[in-house]
Amino acid sequence: MISRTIFAAVFLASSALAAPRLTTIQDVLYKADGTRFNGTLVITWSSFQAGDASAIATQSTTVRVVDGNLRVQLVPTTSSTPPMVYSVTYNSDGRFQFQETWDVPTTTQPVRLRDIRVVTATVTSADTGTGTTSVEESDVVGLTADLGARPIKGPGYAAGRVAIVNPTGALESVSGIANDCVRVDGSSGPCGSGGTGTASFVDADTPSGIVDGANTQFTLSAQPDPAASLALYRNGILQKVGQDYTLSGPTLTFAPAAIPQPGDTLLASYRRAEDDAGSPQTFPASQVLCSGTGGATTAAVLASIGTCSISAGVLLPGDRVEVRFDLEHQGAASGFSFQILWGATALVHRDAAATDTLVTGRADAGILAAGAQLSFQSWGAVLPFSAGVANASDAYGTGLTIDFQGNLASASGDTLTLRNFTVVRLP
Repeated sequence: MISRTIFAAVFLASSALAAPRLTTIQDVLYKADGTRFNGTLVITWSSFQAGDASAIATQSTTVRVVDGNLRVQLVPTTSSTPPMVYSVTYNSDGRFQFQETWDVPTTTQPVRLRDIRVVTATVTSADTGTGTTSVEESDVVGLTADLGARPIKGPGYAAGRVAIVNPTGALESVSGIANDCVRVDGSSGPCGSGGTGTASFVDADTPSGIVDGANTQFTLSAQPDPAASLALYRNGILQKVGQDYTLSGPTLTFAPAAIPQPGDTLLASYRRAEDDAGSPQTFPASQVLCSGTGGATTAAVLASIGTCSISAGVLLPGDRVEVRFDLEHQGAASGFSFQILWGATALVHRDAAATDTLVTGRADAGILAAGAQLSFQSWGAVLPFSAGVANASDAYGTGLTIDFQGNLASASGDTLTLRNFTVVRLP
């Protein structure tokens, strides 16, 4: 008798500890465009008793769906006490997609979603026979905490204004006029003013000083602050502080090997501490359009020995284009000629003697609303210095070509070579 009692107790204990029956849900999910669904399903439920008397506690589980494949096992709910269903939230691409309800039957065969989906109906009120029931925020798991983590409107909040976060974490609006600047502390005021040392920009500043090949000191119109903000260009080429020049306050002192020569152009851009009102200017960016070595010619007629093609839309009114070039004449039997064409306009044309071995030159083109104003300088070992100005009506909006040309006075076996050329755009 005692043995039977012990056996019955053990049987009941083992039955109580047995896992509940599970139904397998297995399906392939697609999106409306035919591609497979990828994401996660969050399945939540409240406490209930399953049909096999298993006690199921309130909880949730997350199921990953990869390449559309869904497989999950859940306790059946069709025979649960009280009647219970699963709430399923679909998430994909990092955001909530939609929600549905499952009622899972008891079966040993896998079921598809169409077999367990429940169509949500309007809940009828017991008092009026119509209407819907309300859900308290506290009834939704995690909703109260999520709402508490979101910022709220403060007393100074107004639509259509820049928002700041006040000391209590609420959102308020910045006060001020439409063209004020907002500081990181939420205060506002006129841009670049107010005696706060707001930085302003100085662009395309031409240092004062004589450009004669001997003068080493030039003065900026203001002192760069900080000094490292200074960008100094000589003929469009950025100069290196400590190597090409030194800076002391607003004074530039060039190294002996970098002294500006006659015809050189100096431009400086930098920041400075500014108390006067004004709008910050855009920091300039010089652009090398073309550079390199050219070709050679032995012909007695003008021939191209190098070109620079400027694409459409690169040049704008107010821009300046600087052209630098170097030529070498090999041989002493014939003189030679060279010219540069700005589109179809001759920017410079010179004739040199047979004894000239090296020639150099530079030219500027100031871009106008239509066409350009041209200027040039050139000289050689024997060729005297020459300069001039001219106008060019060539259209540049659709693109323009700068053509370096040269020829020998006669077919004598001499050679004329374009050793180097550079074309720089200055905004």
